[in-house]
Amino acid sequence: MRITRSSRAAIAAFAWVLLTPAVAVAQEPAATAHGSSHAWVDGWTTSAQGVYPVGYSVGQPGPVGPAGPGNTAPLLTSALPDNQAHNQTLRMIVQPSAAGTSWRVRLTNEFGTRAVTFGRAYVGLQRIGATVVPGTNRVLTFSGRRSVTVPAGRTTLSDPVSVKVTDAQSQHLAVSLHVAGDSGPMTWHAAAFTTSYLSDPNAGDRTADVADTAFPHSTTSWFFVSEVQLQRRDAATVVAFGDSITDGFFSTINGRDRWPDVLQRRVDQYSPSRRAVSVVTEAIGGNMVTRIGRTPGGCTPCDGPPAVDRLDRDVLARPGVRVVIILEGINDLGGGGATAEQVIGGYREIIRRVHARGIKIIGATLTPSAGTAFGLYGTPETDAKRRTINTFIRTSGMFDGVADFAAVTEDPANPGHLLPAYDTNSSVGGPGDHLHPNRAGLLAMGAAVDVSQVLRLALYPAVKPAA
Repeated sequence: MRITRSSRAAIAAFAWVLLTPAVAVAQEPAATAHGSSHAWVDGWTTSAQGVYPVGYSVGQPGPVGPAGPGNTAPLLTSALPDNQAHNQTLRMIVQPSAAGTSWRVRLTNEFGTRAVTFGRAYVGLQRIGATVVPGTNRVLTFSGRRSVTVPAGRTTLSDPVSVKVTDAQSQHLAVSLHVAGDSGPMTWHAAAFTTSYLSDPNAGDRTADVADTAFPHSTTSWFFVSEVQLQRRDAATVVAFGDSITDGFFSTINGRDRWPDVLQRRVDQYSPSRRAVSVVTEAIGGNMVTRIGRTPGGCTPCDGPPAVDRLDRDVLARPGVRVVIILEGINDLGGGGATAEQVIGGYREIIRRVHARGIKIIGATLTPSAGTAFGLYGTPETDAKRRTINTFIRTSGMFDGVADFAAVTEDPANPGHLLPAYDTNSSVGGPGDHLHPNRAGLLAMGAAVDVSQVLRLALYPAVKPAA
């Protein structure tokens, strides 16, 4: 949808308020409210999903091994021979959604069983591969200290650090972490679709290196990093909340062509000058809305915490969140055998909790999965449930908007199926699985979101009258 010149003028004429998030993380500074120069929004996020290697990785190098109950996946045996880090450095590459100069980085040990000590941590601009642009690598501190120990089950947020990002679409941040000693079980996000880099075991602290000599191993997953916050009072966060389709399973590696990425580029094109809307992704492959879990033989731990359980962490506690777009439910149906009513019940709970925090929510219709060979995804019964859920999303009036992804991805000549042009694998090549839209399908989905509505909800939220 195009925004006319008059629409842009109307948007720019409004004033807006960036409210303090309602949930603050303990022992950390909360984002400051309304117009403060110290306001924070999310510039990049990923959902911590479990313990490496439990989950569904994509494009990962390495021999196949056990990765959860009934699941196998490529393992990083050269870099992590026993599935943990040993006195080595991880250089995680992330792409912020908006430009800025002041950042905070969240380190997570949420799924660990022992404390992890990071001897040093740095953040700088990626040059290419594991190299860092000379002069940009900055040490991270935590309450003024260069080393930090994160207890099991906890996260920690760094002090602000200055790194100048002038073009968020072309510049990446390199977050380098030295794991001092043994890490124990590693908290991770399996499918990053972004290449990061690891040193050899016992290579020591190489966080300050700008060259890539010490980083011979690559990974397409993120370890220990879950959030990068950006200090901007003129910005707001939009959270894309979902499963593997939002995570971009059949998008290209390093192509940044998931539907939230497409939405970010469209938002950048149409948003008022000097005001940033940061679209961040909180998606996990296999994730479900409900707690129903997988049918017998499935890998429930691989799916990460269900949406109703991770909503606080991944949406409500994030700074500057004004809008959430949810695309979830097909795994409840196809992986867990849920009823449409159970999924809709999960939606109702999520909508209620999101609205209670003054955040708007857009419902995305479920894309088709007929023909899928695994689980219950491809059955006529699942398709009928999907249509019932999509009717609720479109007509219930409970959502603040609708992104009709089903309408743009379904084959009108073969109802219930993806369009053939969207049903191949852009990640690693080959045919599709009839469940995950490819790059072309994800581009169509990103184009189906009403950008004018997202901007209106994100930049000019209604302020509740004083009691």
